[in-house]
Amino acid sequence: MVTPRRSRPQVPYYAQWESPELVGDLLTGRTRAENDPYWARSGAKDPTEYAFWSWKTCGVACLRMALASMEINPPTVMSLVEDLVDVGAYRLDGVRVHGLVYAPFVEYVNAQDWSLTATVAAPLEIGDLRLHLEGDGLALISVHPTIRDLTPQSEPPPLQREGGHLVLAIASTDQHIVFHNPSGWPGRSQVEVAVQWTSLEPCFARRGILLTKEETP
Repeated sequence: MVTPRRSRPQVPYYAQWESPELVGDLLTGRTRAENDPYWARSGAKDPTEYAFWSWKTCGVACLRMALASMEINPPTVMSLVEDLVDVGAYRLDGVRVHGLVYAPFVEYVNAQDWSLTATVAAPLEIGDLRLHLEGDGLALISVHPTIRDLTPQSEPPPLQREGGHLVLAIASTDQHIVFHNPSGWPGRSQVEVAVQWTSLEPCFARRGILLTKEETP
């Protein structure tokens, strides 16, 4: 059992999809996002819109988790998506989506009345990430999607630093980083996933967004 150092309350979990228990079937193709019975909770106008965006909203899920940890009722996924498209954090090119683009995302977060400060960290070294987490900060970190297959005992995987997926780092120990993965395997790698720092290193893209709760007077 990995016991992280932290003083903040537990961070609630949100998947990229409205039904976290379906993530495994979605990743393996046994079902389609359009079939998620709770798609309407996302705020999408129909299952097609929900399915299109659900594969692209790991960063939105991370933001919603961070807000919930501050006892803020997070906006729906599509409400955030629409805002982030407007500010250029998601850029549509036909049927392709570019993003999450860090700079406009950070500007958007900092402009809201959430008492949350976001900072682009690129490069982000592991030592700096550890210090941020030990100070009770949170961080969206860019990792290879195969991070979902790692366990606390995993040996370091092959070098895969291109990123492409965001998880929410929530805590640390001397040996492990602890994070929520919006597209982790149900029951295995979704909630409070502990991975050795040495195993994170090969699949960590050395960039992310640091989140800090603002102190209230």
